[in-house]
Amino acid sequence: MQNNSDDYELVRRFLSGDEQAFNKLAVRYQTRIYWHARRMVGSHDDADEIVQEVLMVMYKKLSTYNFQSSLYTWIYRITSTRSLNLINKNKLKRIISFNSDKDSESSFNDDVIENFEQKEKFNKMEKYLQKLPSKQREVFILRNYDDLSYQEISEITGKSVGALKANYFHAFKKIKDHMEEDE
Repeated sequence: MQNNSDDYELVRRFLSGDEQAFNKLAVRYQTRIYWHARRMVGSHDDADEIVQEVLMVMYKKLSTYNFQSSLYTWIYRITSTRSLNLINKNKLKRIISFNSDKDSESSFNDDVIENFEQKEKFNKMEKYLQKLPSKQREVFILRNYDDLSYQEISEITGKSVGALKANYFHAFKKIKDHMEEDE
């Protein structure tokens, strides 16, 4: 994770007119924004769209950032909101097909059977995630994929730690039930 003081310095430089400072922030966070959005919405194209939206919001609204929380928290709150808005707008549950260039490159080096099994497990988990209600999915992703504490998730979502723990418990139970059904 990045040093908060480094982020704060880049924000201050950008607000003073240094465009390169914003570019550094965008490069620093775009991959994390993408993967958070991708796990939330289940689509590469939608996640790419959300990345662009979040970067535009950052560019336009960075002057409203109040330095009360980490920049990472502020960005993830925007990403989560945009992701949830898209989910609600589309009202679709998608099954992800994962075709990342990174995995394609590594597949040439991996044992074919192992690679197939890993992709199958990944696709199943993505399918289970897409079956969860959006609030439960968000908490599960932030907790398991982004390794955030309940307190950090609370800062991002504005929900109480107790509510988050309940959402996580229900998400975990539903995923476990789906896994048992598949076996």
